Amino acid sequence: MLRQVRPAIVAYLMLTALAGVGYPLLVGLLARCAFPFRAGGSLVRSGGRVVGSQLIGQSFTAPGDFWGRPSATLGADGRPLPCNGANSGGSNLSPGNPALLRTVADRAAALAAADPGQLDPIPADLVTASGSGLDPHISPAGAAWQAHRVARARGLDEGRVRALVAAHTQGPQLGLLGEARVNVLELNLALDALQAGRPPTPDRP
Repeated sequence: MLRQVRPAIVAYLMLTALAGVGYPLLVGLLARCAFPFRAGGSLVRSGGRVVGSQLIGQSFTAPGDFWGRPSATLGADGRPLPCNGANSGGSNLSPGNPALLRTVADRAAALAAADPGQLDPIPADLVTASGSGLDPHISPAGAAWQAHRVARARGLDEGRVRALVAAHTQGPQLGLLGEARVNVLELNLALDALQAGRPPTPDRP
């Protein structure tokens, strides 16, 4: 009996050590050497401190900031907690669900109330949450739609704000994959720097 069980136990321990410990350590080490910024969580620093990640959205609500996509993530108590990285997920409501239609209408009304002078149609990504609830990007149209409110709130020329949006617009990956997008955190950091007269580039490791 022992002669039959022993090889299985040894094989289990060896595979656990190789696949469960050795392989992750090796891959992690190689990633740290080859892609230190991405392997470290794509952390964004400003003023010498970590202010977020390029990969995780944040909830901006000040009139002078660009706002990201709505988030349907929840807290541990089941209440809404936007951009909660510990509970990623969407609302799972179908497009025809009355609750979703009311939510979208409420979001559109809030955007319109924050900038009554903006009469252009509201881009869809500003009133609909992503599947993860953690999307760090908005569309260039979503950023441009907010430029009027942001410029007015900060006392900046709208043309300079729109130029900043254009400068932070990223094209599709490899020119083919995905859509053009704007990282909201980095755009707001560049906006802070513009207003303070600092270089608009976040600190990088």
